[in-house]
Amino acid sequence: MHTNTEQHDDMKRELGLLDATMLVAGSMIGSGIFIVSSDIVRNVGSAGWLIFIWILTGVITVIAALSYGELSAMFPKAGGQYVYLREAYNRLVAFLYGWSLFMVIQAGTIAAVGVAFAKFAAYIFPALSDENVLWNLGVVNINAAQLVSIGTIVILTWVNARGVKNGKIIQTVFTIVKILSLGGLIVMGLFGAFNTEVWSTNWATAWEAVRWDVNGGTAVSIGGAALFAGIVSAMVGSLFSSDAWNNVTFIAGEIRNPRKNIGLSLFLGTMIVTIVYVSANLMYLATLSMESIAHAPADRVAVVAAQAIFGQVGTLVIAVMIMVSTFGCNNGLILAGARVYYTMSQDGLFFKKAGELNRFEVPGWGLWAQCIWTSVLCLTGRYGDLLNYVIFVVLIFYALTIIGIFILRRKRPTAERPYRAVGYPVLPALYVLAAFTICVGLLIYQPTFTWPGLIIVLLGIPVFFLWNKQGASKISSK
Repeated sequence: MHTNTEQHDDMKRELGLLDATMLVAGSMIGSGIFIVSSDIVRNVGSAGWLIFIWILTGVITVIAALSYGELSAMFPKAGGQYVYLREAYNRLVAFLYGWSLFMVIQAGTIAAVGVAFAKFAAYIFPALSDENVLWNLGVVNINAAQLVSIGTIVILTWVNARGVKNGKIIQTVFTIVKILSLGGLIVMGLFGAFNTEVWSTNWATAWEAVRWDVNGGTAVSIGGAALFAGIVSAMVGSLFSSDAWNNVTFIAGEIRNPRKNIGLSLFLGTMIVTIVYVSANLMYLATLSMESIAHAPADRVAVVAAQAIFGQVGTLVIAVMIMVSTFGCNNGLILAGARVYYTMSQDGLFFKKAGELNRFEVPGWGLWAQCIWTSVLCLTGRYGDLLNYVIFVVLIFYALTIIGIFILRRKRPTAERPYRAVGYPVLPALYVLAAFTICVGLLIYQPTFTWPGLIIVLLGIPVFFLWNKQGASKISSK
């Protein structure tokens, strides 16, 4: 197996523990927490189950982050999860992850977050709305929101192409601002606009699971298989809102003391976000009825909650918060993704140029390649469809990576492990079981979310053999 240990010596280790933690938290918090609780309530219907979904998502995410700590300490190199899969399995499995990351996971997420920024900017500047169609080209319509989203992606790519320090400053500042502003909204909701009657009514039927009609009809009680289906469907949104925590592993080559700081930042970042997310949903329950949450216009439950707290100015408050949140989120995603393509190129499995550092000692070519493909997704408007497929693919690769801990314990029993997975083997095994249970549930109850995602992954197999053949002459085997 090919292993390149010197490839990252040219990268500057500019990032400390705070920077790494803010990358974890900032990449996780986008627009999801402001929106997806509406869909969760429509699927499971009650206060208890809403909070259960968010706590379960947080527990699953923290367990995964703690497990990744062992791998990050063993392989403190750029590329992160791609490297873990390569070392535990083989180049094909690692490539399929990198391929999925470039084609769907990273690019699709960046496109969606960019468009979310533009849509909420339109609250302040209506001309930026996606309803403002600028050119009708027959095959596609180009609207103002698409151009705004592409503009923000280009700006952030340019900033990050000029050195990791620039991206670090944006990430840390924007993440601190959005955590503080979210915290302020939560405190105002829980203590300033707390509605005793609403709170009591919501919790009076806390565990009576119901499914709300998306068109505003009455709620229908569910249980058994229908409840399981509801939980699985609901977790698509909560898991996606809690995703991207692994991005910090991609930039291991630029983190100081990576054997310690990556694992610690994974734990701290995922815990911070879990606490914020659960608290935000308690705030929703303190200010809005279950019906108001389920039927929030365009699922923008945070806007409705902010209006209950601040009056009509609440719309602008949330719009600004989401603009700050999504801008910072995309900075982290853009910064981290190119490091995976850099490592793939070093392995002969991606364009050669992606494996070169520019004069600012960052993988500039990979950043711009990511930018171009993401912009294409923004213009086609298909990023939403792609994101429906993402969480299934992401869970599979997370589970495979954590299984890799068991494989590497057997394959390399004497390897240096400065940090060991907390609760091994029980907690990592529980994560794998939970992830595969959700995947099976999605296959059964949400097939439109799953098979296209699998097809995208499998399309990478012939591409791998093409790259592998071209790179074979350049790659030395271990």
